[in-house]
Amino acid sequence: KIVYSIIVFGLLVIFHELGHFSVAKLTGVGVYEFSIGFGPRLAGFRKGGTHYNLRAIPLGGFVRMAGMDPEEDQREAAKNTDEQDSPPLIDPQKSFMKKSVLSRMAIIAAGPLMNFILAILLFASSFIIFGIPANKNIVGDVIEGRPAALAGIQPGDVITRIDGTTIKTWEDILKKIHPNANKEVKIEVKRDNQTKIFNIVPEKDPEGDYGKIGITYTTEKVGLFQSLKLGTIKTYQMLELTVYFIGQMIAKEVPVELSGPVRITYELGKAVEMGFVFLINIAGFLSIQIGLFNLLPIPALDGSRLMFLGLEGIRGTPVDPSKENFIHLVGLAALLFLVIVITYYDIVRMLS
Repeated sequence: KIVYSIIVFGLLVIFHELGHFSVAKLTGVGVYEFSIGFGPRLAGFRKGGTHYNLRAIPLGGFVRMAGMDPEEDQREAAKNTDEQDSPPLIDPQKSFMKKSVLSRMAIIAAGPLMNFILAILLFASSFIIFGIPANKNIVGDVIEGRPAALAGIQPGDVITRIDGTTIKTWEDILKKIHPNANKEVKIEVKRDNQTKIFNIVPEKDPEGDYGKIGITYTTEKVGLFQSLKLGTIKTYQMLELTVYFIGQMIAKEVPVELSGPVRITYELGKAVEMGFVFLINIAGFLSIQIGLFNLLPIPALDGSRLMFLGLEGIRGTPVDPSKENFIHLVGLAALLFLVIVITYYDIVRMLS
């Protein structure tokens, strides 16, 4: 489970930082370092003037670019003085601050955007591999030990009637099963051109007030373009739902619930137990959350940097880089403290 969690976290971070890195390169900005993780360097290599590193603490990543911190530029210039393949000074044309406001905004926004793109690709891959729900009156799988399996219903059975009502779609099945928790229903199915009748008592779902008998729908395979379309729609719907819940939390309509790395790792472990399709979908959901979270106007996050760039566009002059970097440093410290607090409460909740 831990391995799967590390893979998912790594994928989310790599795509996010790859967004910043790619657009920086496209706009001619020099990149000092592309790192996955924080803290001590575990491994890495240098190519084209950029250090690619894997670091010890797998809680994120970063891209260090020329021109974002004057003091860092001086340190890099000092490092390169004795190297034969690098000039002793930083090329002004490769400086982040020398690019237009729109170019810099594109570099910053590319990280969260790549998280949304990753979500689309993950959802699309799940549609390609596992198909999409088919609204048909055909039984897909039958869960062992549940009412349908105990009664004798089998995968592939075509449900034709429930309590005398003609059934044509999966929605028809749900309409007859859900309202009848703990009440016997008469289910007619067609199997090998024979009609079979089963009397089944739907069990009540422990988390909802509805009945279920332990069967799943069949699926239909979709092509690449259709899956990408469906993946985009699902990403938009989940993004819209997330924004709605954030609004509800701000308005105190629903309680504020935050999860840290420990809880997320736990949920990923549960998804692994439920099947690969659940893991893919949770990874897509997390990618959306990371993309949206990074767009919030909180110091140290991409949203805050976009806000500073927007202010520069309005004023015509940039905010003092040293002051902006100090604000981001304070914000980063606050975020790290918040992560520690959330992690503590996650552990307490899980132990209790």
